[in-house]
Amino acid sequence: MITRSVTIEEVDDLYLTWHDHINASALYRRALHEEMTVRGVDPDELRTLLERAREQGYTFDEIAENTNRFADLQSLVENQQSQRPAGNGADE
Repeated sequence: MITRSVTIEEVDDLYLTWHDHINASALYRRALHEEMTVRGVDPDELRTLLERAREQGYTFDEIAENTNRFADLQSLVENQQSQRPAGNGADE
């Protein structure tokens, strides 16, 4: 897992100070999942595609460099799968 910094307003910081039991990371992830949903991206499907791309040998940096939206990641995974030599498919 990668840690990123997030800027929060002073009012948010005060509230989190009062309620230090609140998991701010979980709030951040929930907000990102809501944003994905608004944009028509299923977070579980995105996770699955990321895992498939990594299984195909792509690093996270390569994935981020070669894609900039969900459809790009889908194409990357599907194109790699269709380029497998005959007889090397996972279904066989």
